[in-house]
Amino acid sequence: MTLYLEGQTAIVTGGMRGIGLGIAKRLHASGAQVIIWDLNVDKWDASAAGFEPAHRQAVDVASLPSVEQAFAHAVEIFGRVDILVNNAGINGPVVPSWEYPVEAWDQVIAVDLNGVFYCCRTAIPHMRQNGYGRIVNVASMAGKDGVQYISAYSAAKAGVIAFTKAAAKELAQDGVILNCIAPAMAETALMDEMTPEHIAASKAKIPMGRFLQIEEIANMVNWIAGPECSFTTGFVFDLSGGRATY
Repeated sequence: MTLYLEGQTAIVTGGMRGIGLGIAKRLHASGAQVIIWDLNVDKWDASAAGFEPAHRQAVDVASLPSVEQAFAHAVEIFGRVDILVNNAGINGPVVPSWEYPVEAWDQVIAVDLNGVFYCCRTAIPHMRQNGYGRIVNVASMAGKDGVQYISAYSAAKAGVIAFTKAAAKELAQDGVILNCIAPAMAETALMDEMTPEHIAASKAKIPMGRFLQIEEIANMVNWIAGPECSFTTGFVFDLSGGRATY
């Protein structure tokens, strides 16, 4: 039986841990050649991860030259890139907006929003030339709701949603499908950047009464990133446990 993503090459940003690692593992299980992008890829542990990616590259998604160089190298090695999952992100401090450190704001926007733009800007011409591509941007329910005390993260993720919708319309007749996902809070290392009060408040918003699991995110991304998602573009796939109201 042919695997769902057999013969395809996928880049997953922020793939060394958490959601990115879960997505990379799932795409690999579906037959994709997975390239992991992250700031530090030297500490990869295949035994702990449960698989071995086709390639790992040290990339700073907040730097356009870094992204362009890594993408060119990936194409040189694998011939083409069919799937791009823009997952890399940081949460930033949990503070009122009027006290938000300017440097922290700039960093969150640089990674969470500019990074998505840089990766898409680099990959889209290649996918358009091939007449096929799947891009999945990892946004957040915070980008829909606006969550108190994480204004930079909320603003960046709202930007990811709007950018996804705009770019998808531009690509609608090029064979390149561009969607995003909006997860509620999942149990990942990003929680280390949050206060217990913020975590409790986030959980209280989820009608299912539990946090999202990484495997649930990975399963949805796996379908969106493949050929069966062929007539849905510019869409926000919620993983909210009932929290989403629009």
